[in-house]
Amino acid sequence: MTEVGLNFPRTWLEFIDPADPDRMFRCDATWLASRWTCIFGAGCRGIYATAPDFGCCTLGAHFSDKDDRRHTRKMAARLTEETWQFQSEGQRDGIVMRDADGEKQTRTVDGACIFLNREGFSGGEGCALHLLALREGEDPQSVKPDVCWQLPIRREYETRTWADGSTSDVVVISEYDRRGWGPGGHDLDWYCSGAPEAHVGADPVYLSERATLVALMGEPGYDELVRLLGSRTGVLPHPADPVAEA
Repeated sequence: MTEVGLNFPRTWLEFIDPADPDRMFRCDATWLASRWTCIFGAGCRGIYATAPDFGCCTLGAHFSDKDDRRHTRKMAARLTEETWQFQSEGQRDGIVMRDADGEKQTRTVDGACIFLNREGFSGGEGCALHLLALREGEDPQSVKPDVCWQLPIRREYETRTWADGSTSDVVVISEYDRRGWGPGGHDLDWYCSGAPEAHVGADPVYLSERATLVALMGEPGYDELVRLLGSRTGVLPHPADPVAEA
């Protein structure tokens, strides 16, 4: 199946944050109502054709700030050699490196993020931090680096100026498509958010990614999103969805 393009019609939903009358949410209803789901280990081709089993973990995770780095180090300390394939490398050299632009990210080992347990590892294949959350009954959002638990949902901030001179803070919730990766995103060999293979979820994104959206929007904002999407008709379908293909 062919990955869909980036510039297709979308339905956007705007509403005031119930927890803050000075803040608005602008949400990509087309994306949030789509049937995307993570298919790592179940058909994911990986962002590089040379590493199809590495998913989107090939490049490592760029940290959002110092708190994100500190938190990730704290979570790494909870891992053991039985649950983290590269624990010895992490203890010896640390989990942080700088990319070509000097930005801090998780260290890469043998072509992928240091936290990615490879196929055949007895402690489980996939992100060691994600697996930690599942074992401990925690949301992955509370354990993984920011960019990892948010992907492929994107949160951005804007300021809107009205004709009367007043302003509103706007929180934009949208699809983390190829453009979100920067210029290099267009060079990825495959990317899940626009791939029909990944639009096979039983529930729409706004329900299946509840924990992520609550973390990004707050409980009151998320509840209002669910109320509005649940009662709204006429949302333009995501072209990667099976219904859109039919």
